[in-house]
Amino acid sequence: MVTKKQTYEQAMKRLEEIVSLIESNELDIDNLGEKLKEAQGLIKFCRDKLYKTDEEIKKMLEKEESK
Repeated sequence: MVTKKQTYEQAMKRLEEIVSLIESNELDIDNLGEKLKEAQGLIKFCRDKLYKTDEEIKKMLEKEESK
């Protein structure tokens, strides 16, 4: 589950845990769907965080170039 206070690193660590569970076949079919939904939310969170950070860096570089 993604929380507002979660960091990118925490989300990536949780994704790694889920992938490990899937790869090791430790999940039954009932839990697999639940974990895939959680992973989907974590991926979206990470993608959004990377996009926002990229935009912030671009803005900073544009300000620096315009000086």
